Amino acid sequence: MKILIIGAGQVGYFLCDRLSREGHAVTLVDQNDEMIERAQDRLNVLGVCGNGASAEILEQAGIKDTDIFIAVTNMDEVNILACLLAREYEVPTRVARTKSIEYTGTKAILSKEKLGIDLLINPEDAVAEELFKLACTSSAFDVAEFAEGQIHFQGYRITEDSPICNLTLAELGELRGMYKFVVVAINRGKKTIIPYGEDSIQAGDRIYIFAHQNELPAINYLLQSEKTAGKATHRAFILGGNRIGFQIAQNMERQRFNTKLIEKNEERCYKLAEELHKAVVINAEGLDLQTMLDEGMEDADVFVAVTDNDQTNILTCLLAKQHSVKRTLALVSQPELIDLASELGIDACVSPRMAAASTILKFVRRGEIISLTAVEDSDSEVLEFEIKKDSGLLHIPLSELHFPRGAIIGAIVRGVDYEIPTGKSQLEEGDRVVIFALPDALQKVERFFS
Repeated sequence: MKILIIGAGQVGYFLCDRLSREGHAVTLVDQNDEMIERAQDRLNVLGVCGNGASAEILEQAGIKDTDIFIAVTNMDEVNILACLLAREYEVPTRVARTKSIEYTGTKAILSKEKLGIDLLINPEDAVAEELFKLACTSSAFDVAEFAEGQIHFQGYRITEDSPICNLTLAELGELRGMYKFVVVAINRGKKTIIPYGEDSIQAGDRIYIFAHQNELPAINYLLQSEKTAGKATHRAFILGGNRIGFQIAQNMERQRFNTKLIEKNEERCYKLAEELHKAVVINAEGLDLQTMLDEGMEDADVFVAVTDNDQTNILTCLLAKQHSVKRTLALVSQPELIDLASELGIDACVSPRMAAASTILKFVRRGEIISLTAVEDSDSEVLEFEIKKDSGLLHIPLSELHFPRGAIIGAIVRGVDYEIPTGKSQLEEGDRVVIFALPDALQKVERFFS
């Protein structure tokens, strides 16, 4: 397919990288010469320098032959206008990223249907939901749900005191009678592998598992370190009263968290206090440590930093850790800071670019893919497929299907039942299959299920 992407920022660059590696003809438009040069030097893309909302520039970029148009600049108006132009050129699929609630809220006057945009995405909504899920999870640094929430994909850091440290996958398999989950990947340093029986789990590893939602309490208890074992999350501090912080606070109120929300803008504090029913809103600077301590931060179970400044989010999480907060979560936009924050001891970081990119990739591919999540550390993906009636995969043991190397089926959901698959497992019509795939296996997996 021919794909035209407007905006060479973090989301645009990531999409160019992923889609060009999948064999699509990708053209990138941006006003910044240096960003276009960088993309052309490192990626297999064609770059055009200019305004993505200009018909002349879009024609230079080949919009008349484009199959998918994606506008992901930092300006909502540019993205909307660019998509309106794409509609005039009769581009079949049009996608825009927008940060303004005016376009995506329930009371939006200009909805995606009225604008003629197929997918209008606000990454802040996805980020708020993910941070809330992480806040409710005792030790995971990555979470995603599949098959209507039945199957969970979670990432855990392994410490020296972890009960599964130094166990091989074969030894871990012996625990399945009590703990039903499967380790689908191990991230060690800069390398991600799909482990087999003799591979061992080591201190410092980040492991990714699939498990059914009913098994999570036991699994979370197993995978907690001794430092955090048995400590439930009920008291939360949120730094940042922006839309993300407000949504997290709302969700926490529904779950009966004892929540305190810190915001430096006094006028915004009054508005938040009117809209929140149980959360306590505090007018203070994020680095005003004494105020936070006076408000009881040391007794908090989780500290969530979601200001618009990555450095503030990282630093305040570290300060919270120093003052006995059990779990810290940070919103981090810059990719190069995510690994650093994790190495410094922050429990989980969430990236807006990954939230946006995952949603866009899922929509762009569609086909048999029901759901998709991109994994920050490794460019890997988790994909969910539904097995169709005319599939040539039915009633054949998985061991005989020659499943693509570099990918693993983590779970099969059949109605209300589920299965952690083995070589003897067979697929049936209507099954939901959840798969972890390394970058080189992504296209092969899609072809396997097409």
